Amino acid sequence: MSLGEALLMEFDQEAQTTKRVLERVPDDKLAWKPHPKSFSLGQLALHIASGPGQIVAAAAQDTAEAPNFSQPEATSRQEVLETFSKSMASARTTLKSMDDARLTSTWRLVRNGKPMMEIPRIAFLRSILMNHTYHHRGQLSVYLRLLEVPVPSIYGPSADENPFA
Repeated sequence: MSLGEALLMEFDQEAQTTKRVLERVPDDKLAWKPHPKSFSLGQLALHIASGPGQIVAAAAQDTAEAPNFSQPEATSRQEVLETFSKSMASARTTLKSMDDARLTSTWRLVRNGKPMMEIPRIAFLRSILMNHTYHHRGQLSVYLRLLEVPVPSIYGPSADENPFA
């Protein structure tokens, strides 16, 4: 199995879980924040939804300019789900085009031409595409709990859902 095939297997499996969490985002609470310094629920959900396409597009380049992290707020759960679907499709297509040589080649992040990061492309994808998504998905599950929205099973039973029962 190639590195790309292994990455895509995890990517597809985790996408199902991420979609279940995004499907729980309540339309009437998109502006809600657990703290003034936090993203709103709508910003966090849209960040998770748009991330895969944006991250893989950056990884497809040899050198990417560090983005300015301004996150718009979603206007509806439907917008979040549609963004996620398009983002996943775009990311998947680009990932499928990368062979092991491409995945193990060096990827660079710069800000105003100054190097910030230089790592194998696969390491960037594992860290930012995968782990970063899991981190934010966990945040989103806490937002849901605080809003008393039933939290779906993620890696096993939640207090609200047990896929093994």
